Amino acid sequence: MALKKFKPTTSSQRFKVISAFEEITSSTPEKKLLSSKKKTGGRNNSGKMTMRYLGGGHKKRFRVIDFKREKEGIPATVQSIEYDPNRSARIALLYYADGEKRYIVAPHGIKVGQKVVSGKGVSPDIGNSMYLSEIPFGTIVHNVELRPGQGAKMARSAGSYAQLMTRDGKFAILKLPSGETRMILQTCKATVGMVSNIDHSLEVSGKAGRSRWLGRRPRTRGVAMNPVDHPMGGGEGRASGGHPRSRKGLPAKGFRTRQKKKASNKYIIDRRK
Repeated sequence: MALKKFKPTTSSQRFKVISAFEEITSSTPEKKLLSSKKKTGGRNNSGKMTMRYLGGGHKKRFRVIDFKREKEGIPATVQSIEYDPNRSARIALLYYADGEKRYIVAPHGIKVGQKVVSGKGVSPDIGNSMYLSEIPFGTIVHNVELRPGQGAKMARSAGSYAQLMTRDGKFAILKLPSGETRMILQTCKATVGMVSNIDHSLEVSGKAGRSRWLGRRPRTRGVAMNPVDHPMGGGEGRASGGHPRSRKGLPAKGFRTRQKKKASNKYIIDRRK
């Protein structure tokens, strides 16, 4: 995954750093795996703005991704690596031996023509989906299920991964991308490898227009508002705004917002830092 810098012929290109898209092998998505994607502009069904700083952006079509990998024992061939406007990772188009086509989140290092398979008794190769009960200790995984058959919920964004530490009873213990150590049932599935596009966090848009293409409108700083609009607003001159906090008054740095009596707390061994 290479990054691309530009000769600053314009001011917007001076700091622009984007992906070189070298791993992309096809620019045309599979028609049968597309669905429409409606935009809301941050408005609800009565037209009232309920989410600020959303709106505009390039028109997108949703790629239907297979997060369950329930076609067990049927080998599939990677036909192409594609760009997905709906996520930070790349996606891979699979051709199954029975003729079906599906998209999956592409692991880092997967190649066109490679074979992948899911299910029991599968070797721990990149792109294979396995049960946590069969994955070797220390293996890097992504697309981890929280409940059996639910579909992948964790470690799905670009460059993210979890690591299988050990097993205890009916649970596997994983270290998650946030640093949290958590117990997950061994009957849940995970895919071997880390998610593709690992340099995504190093990209720099270079200009406001690239954010508008993504549907992000300009964001007003809290310190630039009046006290009636934000806890950090007001003051004489250019006040610093005091303690950083959200519009609703919740502290922004270090304050824990997770519910103390949340049912899943019992599965967390070590909280994220």
